[in-house]
Amino acid sequence: MPRHTRTLGILTLVSAMAAALPAAHGADGVVRHHEGKFPIASAIEVPAGAATIYLSGMGAPVVDAKAAPHSIAAYGDTQAQTRGALKRIEDTLKTLGLTMGDIVQMHIYMAQDPSLGKLDFDGMMKGYTQFFGTAAQPDLPTRSAFGVAHLANPGWLVEIEVTAVRPPAKKAG
Repeated sequence: MPRHTRTLGILTLVSAMAAALPAAHGADGVVRHHEGKFPIASAIEVPAGAATIYLSGMGAPVVDAKAAPHSIAAYGDTQAQTRGALKRIEDTLKTLGLTMGDIVQMHIYMAQDPSLGKLDFDGMMKGYTQFFGTAAQPDLPTRSAFGVAHLANPGWLVEIEVTAVRPPAKKAG
């Protein structure tokens, strides 16, 4: 089989597979592909001319100032820390004229909760789904969650970094 015929066949197959994914076309030109019911996008297409914004990893703020500094008690359980980190991200995006719906990629780093003896993925999901896949904010990012040995702050169970996009039509804040 000639090389160009094989290449054309592969491109046709990949295009057909991408077309088979359910997609949500946003007014901003961002296309989010979604499979199944899990609240993350399987793929996202960003329009040409969009600005890319990378936010550094953020952990939760202190929720109990009376607890020992750098302790889990000071920052809360995995659910509380996920919610706190995402709220900090939301506030940072707002200062940039963006929203949680502008996030296209997320990395969640999780340390083992010593009280459970394992990662608290369910707790992380309970915090995450307060911000994504809701009626008020249905736009889902692509996402990876990683188990790590520990985070820089010994009180953190969660650290989250995101990539957002500012479509060409959306002005900077």
